[in-house]
Amino acid sequence: MSRLVLLSASVALAACAQLPRSGPSEFDPPALPVVAARGVGGGVFAPGGSWSLVADSRAYRAGDVLTVVLEEVTQASKRAGTSLDKQAGASIRPTLLGTHSINTTVGIDADRSFDGSASSTQQNALSGSLSVVVHQVLPNGLLLVKGEKQLTLNQGEEYLQLAGYVRVDDIDADNRVSSQRIANARIAYSGRGALSDANAPGWLTRLFTSPWMPF
Repeated sequence: MSRLVLLSASVALAACAQLPRSGPSEFDPPALPVVAARGVGGGVFAPGGSWSLVADSRAYRAGDVLTVVLEEVTQASKRAGTSLDKQAGASIRPTLLGTHSINTTVGIDADRSFDGSASSTQQNALSGSLSVVVHQVLPNGLLLVKGEKQLTLNQGEEYLQLAGYVRVDDIDADNRVSSQRIANARIAYSGRGALSDANAPGWLTRLFTSPWMPF
């Protein structure tokens, strides 16, 4: 009895514990090197800066900030159906001393059928903007960008994370790029708190709706 009480108390305490924030570590901010301030030599061009007289403020170096415009809309649907029907029958009428005067007919019938259908529809939409940081510049000029936004609300927290590769040519004059132009994009939108917990089914509901249920 005491073991049961201890087990129940442990489960209750574990349920009260705060879950850690979900999300891959690939969205972590970069550890940028600390660059010592360079003295001003009186020149027109600064070392490490753009040498073009008509250069804009687009990101092109590690540590630069870039704004990603989220324009994600996805829609998927799938439908499947299966119907099986099989019938079989057999009739046997044996004879008794060469005559059929006695009704000894034996019949065997079998009927099997199966009918199943499934339908699935999913729609997702994500809009807004997120500022990311250039982590690395590849030899071919691609920019590896990563960023995260954390919103602390009165009923929980929300996280928006993004990582991927951006071409400098896809960045407009306002230092913005569409999320549809990001290669190998990994976008995660999650949250925790009272609202997130209210939208999640309980463990008993998940047990009854799991594929392991025999009925």
